[in-house]
Amino acid sequence: MKYLSTRGEGSGRGFSEILLEGLAPDGGLYLPERYPRIDATTLARWRGLSYAELAFALLALYIDDIPAGDLRALVERTYTAEVFGDPRVAPLRPLEPGVFVLGLSNGPTLAFKDLAMQFLGHAFEYELARRGRTLNVLGATSGDTGSAAEYALKGKRGVSVFMLSPLGRMSPFQQAQMFSLQDANIHNIAVEGVFDDCQDLVKAVSADLAFKQRHAIGTVNSINWARLVAQVVYYFAGYFQATTSNDQAVDFAVPTGNFGNICAGHVARQMGLPIHRLVLATNENDVLDEFFRTGRYRVRSAAETHETSSPSMDISKASNFERFVFDALGRDPARTRVLFAEVESKRALSLTADERARIASFGFASGRSTADDRLATIRAVHARHGEVIDPHTADALKVGREHAEAGTPMIVLETALPAKFNATVHEAIGVDAPRPARFAGIEDLPRRFTTMTVDVERLKAFVAENG
Repeated sequence: MKYLSTRGEGSGRGFSEILLEGLAPDGGLYLPERYPRIDATTLARWRGLSYAELAFALLALYIDDIPAGDLRALVERTYTAEVFGDPRVAPLRPLEPGVFVLGLSNGPTLAFKDLAMQFLGHAFEYELARRGRTLNVLGATSGDTGSAAEYALKGKRGVSVFMLSPLGRMSPFQQAQMFSLQDANIHNIAVEGVFDDCQDLVKAVSADLAFKQRHAIGTVNSINWARLVAQVVYYFAGYFQATTSNDQAVDFAVPTGNFGNICAGHVARQMGLPIHRLVLATNENDVLDEFFRTGRYRVRSAAETHETSSPSMDISKASNFERFVFDALGRDPARTRVLFAEVESKRALSLTADERARIASFGFASGRSTADDRLATIRAVHARHGEVIDPHTADALKVGREHAEAGTPMIVLETALPAKFNATVHEAIGVDAPRPARFAGIEDLPRRFTTMTVDVERLKAFVAENG
């Protein structure tokens, strides 16, 4: 399996190369040259597999430059009941008639990103040892990516992590998870700006190819294909738990800001998983909802980016969106390059009527959830079902319900445990969210981080000095 860039250059590379590289040299994102197609026979064979077995079967379709025995060992080391608290790894539970919640948040940092990041950590360490190399991982987080990456990579041989986050815009629990880590290979950088500033800094450093090569810069954000393809697995796992036949269609409701989580669902559908609709839920930062409703994509400025009670979605420029647009427009790298140059210069996409129609044919639905909606949804779920959900999952549930159809299961992707957003939960139901014992008192631990302005050259200097 070879990989190509959405913008046309750097194609023909193997998985191991793009694992360490992250962003393509031309600024595009890597995708496989083709999506392996899964037929009903394969679905039937995969249905009875454990999560680790399913992950190996799926990932092996995309990774042929790591020996099968080694890949299997990496996967088996990643997806265990000890790491994820349940032998199913991603357990599905019914919430109400026709609506299910896929539990993705029982990993080390209580967020869905652990499911991909734990694999990525093992894969990085394996590949670096195989090549005798080191890597400086540069990432941006709006809350959950950072802690998931740091817990996956702390103490790993050959890896240093530089994680950018928007100063003061994460929940106290999220900040504590990251900033309390004292491992020598972990460097937290609090940026005086919003998440999009952090993401732009990462892309700017990656775009300096000489610096990137000299300092061995890699990424863990979902711009790294390895992370996104690992997320595809839980769509299959959720499907198998929600259905009894291999031709029943389901819907998935996905809270998203950066388009990574739902892009994995797009890949699963391209592979042949019977997904009727992918229902995209945003918060007040509704760039993606506006696009799927109107065909208009307009990046918001930092001043227009709302600080909300579902902060991991406080994103106004969805970097993974480029992968979907590339696919939807017939995998035309020249057109994709033009469109995303417009995004950088004009902060908007100018699509033709034909292009909008092609995108509409991919079966996405969308909706928006507000602070009042989140509180009402959390409160109602607790009152009716005795469950506590986090604000992002509440956004997905609210929008998913709006698009639910009789006879089609709606699978809501849980993205975090409510303990990570206790202030909002307490406001909604009047009591604290349950917290795993291992995180008791985490907010009181000593913190280690560096504050930085939005300055590419200063960030480069910091990486050069500490990498």
